[in-house]
Amino acid sequence: MRALAFADRNAKEVIRDPLNVAFGIGFPLVVLLLLSAIQANIPIDLFKIDRLAPGVAVFGLSFFSLFGGLLIAKDRVTSLLMRLFASPLTAADYIAGYALPLLPIAMLQVLVCFGASLVLGLPLSTNLFLAMVVLIPTALLYVVIGLLAGTVFNDRQVGAICGALLTNLSAWLSGTWFDLELVGGWFKTIAYGLPFAHAVDAARAAIAGTHEAIWPHLAWVGGYAAALAIIAALVFRSRMNSDNA
Repeated sequence: MRALAFADRNAKEVIRDPLNVAFGIGFPLVVLLLLSAIQANIPIDLFKIDRLAPGVAVFGLSFFSLFGGLLIAKDRVTSLLMRLFASPLTAADYIAGYALPLLPIAMLQVLVCFGASLVLGLPLSTNLFLAMVVLIPTALLYVVIGLLAGTVFNDRQVGAICGALLTNLSAWLSGTWFDLELVGGWFKTIAYGLPFAHAVDAARAAIAGTHEAIWPHLAWVGGYAAALAIIAALVFRSRMNSDNA
């Protein structure tokens, strides 16, 4: 209940900045439409809608790292967290309170992306709904990355790390824009050592209906999300202890 009460406050903070939310939802849609237009004129298997939609959905979720990071970093800069540390909230409560309002908006972004993909020719099936479920751990992963960054860095640094570095890493190392098999070697090894390519492959497997291929990728993404959530809570608790000292 403590975390839910704090989440309600953070939800109001997110709603007060609708422009960023609209950008996070709208920009991936623009990318989807642009690449679909390229597909229509220059047929490329990678840009077929059943492969493109999951990749763009994962790319869109990367923006929620920026939203989460800025939310917590601004609270630190304004010393709001210093005052909140007097409350009975634990570190886990704080992390949950910041994450919970962002997850529904992240899934709304996925819904918008897949809804536009239906118009562009993606068949409507139960596999599409499965893909949305499969992307929940990915949404959590990006939100937790942002919260960890916001706990460690200030708002300007979060903007550079989550707004520029992470979105580019997510784009280039996820296999959304090109087939990682074409590059191979150390680049592919690094890509599959990180969770982004696994997130795209899990969603693609869900849409394709190859359910047995989902779980190895999903376990990789879920493992990263769980580990980073624990690290974020530990780092946040360390910050609480040092600020209270």
